[in-house]
Amino acid sequence: MSIWDMAAVLFAGVWAGAINTVVGSGTLVTFPVLLAVGVPPVTATVSNALGLVPGTLSGALGYRAELTGQRPRVLRLGAAALVGGLAGAILLLVLPSTAFETIVPVLVGIALVLVVLQPRIAALVQRRRAGTGTGTGRAAAVDGGPVLIGALLLASVYGGYFTAAQGIIYLSLMGMLLDDTMQRLNAVKTVLSTIVNSVAALFFLFAADFDWTAVGLIALGSTAGGVLGARIARRLPPPALRAVILVVGVAAIVQLLLR
Repeated sequence: MSIWDMAAVLFAGVWAGAINTVVGSGTLVTFPVLLAVGVPPVTATVSNALGLVPGTLSGALGYRAELTGQRPRVLRLGAAALVGGLAGAILLLVLPSTAFETIVPVLVGIALVLVVLQPRIAALVQRRRAGTGTGTGRAAAVDGGPVLIGALLLASVYGGYFTAAQGIIYLSLMGMLLDDTMQRLNAVKTVLSTIVNSVAALFFLFAADFDWTAVGLIALGSTAGGVLGARIARRLPPPALRAVILVVGVAAIVQLLLR
């Protein structure tokens, strides 16, 4: 990489770390940048997964207060995230690279749709909260039951394969099936994302090729971004944040289709 390529990857890591702490979709920033500097798609994905681990971990540590009292929930949901993340990582390497290059533009497109729909998802969650006591029972509201476990398992398979908008999926599922504040659910989301990224990265270490320059730059940037996320990214107007994600996401789709 040239010095300018390295600067772009580092900045993308900071931005992705901040976005992942707030809501998710940081991969829609780092992935297109890695493609733009010449990293092949599958190598970009595994390098991105490893590089973002420190950022999601620093984001989770930033939510220590909101995680208080949620240990049983995190352990239960985290087990599903671990299994799903490992399954997704295996699929990434088992399926041919041509399949990845065919599937990923679709996945990025779905992720962008979720980013666009995020305000509607949030409004739906708020309406659901305003209408609690619909007869599902307090136990289901506390742990989400098997429906939440199964849904998070599938979401984590997606996350292990390609992480874009994983956080939005987690938040929408937990927001509709759990009775808790969004800040506490966001804290759980950050932990689940850390688990998926970590198990996928650990698997990739023994089974895939990395661009270690990209890994180091994204790790450094995402760590700083994870720490700064709550202070900076939350101050950005939501439409501006979504607009940036949409621009880089569309760039990723175009670049993948033109390869």
